[in-house]
Order: sequence, then structure tokens, then C-alpha cells
Amino acid sequence: MSVCRLLLTSRFANSRHPKGRFRKRQPLLYSGGMKNCNSCGKCCETAGNGGLSATREEIDWWETHRPDIFSYVQGEKIWVDPASGEYFARCPWLRKSSDGKKSTCDIYDDRPEDCRHYPVDIAQMVRDDCEMLERRDLLDLKRAQKKLDVIMIDSRPPAGQWP
Repeated sequence: MSVCRLLLTSRFANSRHPKGRFRKRQPLLYSGGMKNCNSCGKCCETAGNGGLSATREEIDWWETHRPDIFSYVQGEKIWVDPASGEYFARCPWLRKSSDGKKSTCDIYDDRPEDCRHYPVDIAQMVRDDCEMLERRDLLDLKRAQKKLDVIMIDSRPPAGQWP
């Protein structure tokens, strides 16, 4: 799906007045934008149904050192229900706080590379309704991507610069 299509169907699309008219918006100036992760867990909510992968090295490591994680692996597939053989609808390691506002990962230190690298690009963040984004980020996608790459510098190479 294109970024434009994602924008039109996301929470960032123009909202309508209850009577069907578009609300008037003041022009937004790009002044940094993008917030740090607030642990909302929306990314993990979408990390089911076969949407993630793990490297053979990760799977082998889990088999040896983390059999609890390995029990949710079948062949090359991850986050598979051992009883049914079906993918979980969301990540089985996601835990919500009692108020539902924060999320944690039970396997954070041993999570797959797909999770460590998330988010890779702005389109992915829009698709997942990531709360790090601000409306002004979408006015200059190139600048927003650069900001994201700076935020993620300890987790992954900048987008487009993969080995």
C-alpha cells in the first residue's frame, strides 16, 4: 500500500465535522516532530498472523537457550500456537499494563531482529497507527524518515542502508 493511501486511511486523514464538512486546519510548520516511543504496543498488536520472521540463527539460539520462546516456533514460522499450529493474531509476548496504556515485551532482550528494527519507515508507522508520529511528520516524509533513523540509530542501520 502506498504512503498516500495509508495517509488517507489513517488517523492522520482530515477529520470531518459532525455535519459532514471538513474541519478547518491551521497550517502546521515542521519543527522536529516525531516523539520517542511511549510503549503503546500498537506495533506488537499487528505482529501476528505470520507478519514477523526470525533468522535461522535466532531460532537455533532460542532452541538452545530459550525453549519457552522456541515452543512458539514451527519450522521457519514464529508465533505459532503449539496446540493448533495456527499463527497467533498478535504477538504472544505482549503484555499490557493494568490501565491498558503501556505495553511491555516478555522477551525484549531476546526478541527477533524484525522487532529490534521496528519501525523501519514512515509508511510502516502510519499503517500501524504508531503514536510516535505527529501530523507534521507527514508534511515532510524525507525529514521524518531522517528523524526516525536518528531515533533508531542504536537498533538498526538507517533505512535504505542495509548490509
